[in-house]
Parts: sequence; C-alpha cells; structure tokens
Amino acid sequence: MTIAIGNDHAGTVYKFEIIKKLEAAGYTVLNFGTDTNNSMDYPDAIHPTAEAVETGKAEFGIILCGSGNGAQMTANKHQGIRAALCWNNELVALTRQHNNANILTIPARFVSLQQALGFVDVFLNTEFEGGRHATRVDKISCTG
Repeated sequence: MTIAIGNDHAGTVYKFEIIKKLEAAGYTVLNFGTDTNNSMDYPDAIHPTAEAVETGKAEFGIILCGSGNGAQMTANKHQGIRAALCWNNELVALTRQHNNANILTIPARFVSLQQALGFVDVFLNTEFEGGRHATRVDKISCTG
C-alpha cells in the first residue's frame, strides 16, 4: 500500500518518524513535504499530497502542520478528499469508521510524537463501516 505524506516546517520531525514507521511496516511512502525546519508555505506540500490520493497514486495520505487547520483546509479543496483533523485516537477511529477519511491531518504543535505515531496506526487499521455512513459520505462532494 502506498501512503502520501506532506508537511510544512512544523511537521518535519514527526514526518521522518512516521515515514520510518511506515517503511518498517512495508508501506511505500511518497514524501511531498519539506525535509527541513525552514519556514515554508504548507499548500506547497499539501496540494501534491492530496493530488496523489485523489488520483489513486496513494491509497491514503498523512499531512502535518502546526495546528493542522491550514493543511486540512488545503487538502479538502480537492474533490474526493476527506481530510480529518484529529488530536486523539477516538477521533481518528471515528473519522475512518463514519466519514471514510482518506487523509489524516495531524496538528504537530499540539500532540506528542507518540500520539501522532499512534494516530497513524489507528487510521491505517480502522475500516469504513459503510451502511448509513456511506449515504452521508456520498453527499459530501460538491461536484457540479
């Protein structure tokens, strides 16, 4: 399975640890984020990450910025993307189960590295429940 990852300068340290964890588990990782702590504009990393998921080059995405808000807003501009900003395991599980989120957004300045690594596990190991949730998810897109 291929995972796209994107980050701004606030998420660089976490990104490297997440990539290490994913690759050790056998995932292929597409890295669209910055590899430094130098200030950069998060859309420059988030748009290509969302495009990789949107076009099927990656099954899921993980994005990181300081608060997570800018990254999530940027990713959700793409049709077919359901990026969810999560700060605890329950939210991560629910966004997969009920919203079929395909991008996990992590607020790097507000959660610990251990929490972030745990979120990745929950996200990738939680299935969408479908059923009544599928009807709702089908109504999210604004294609017109």
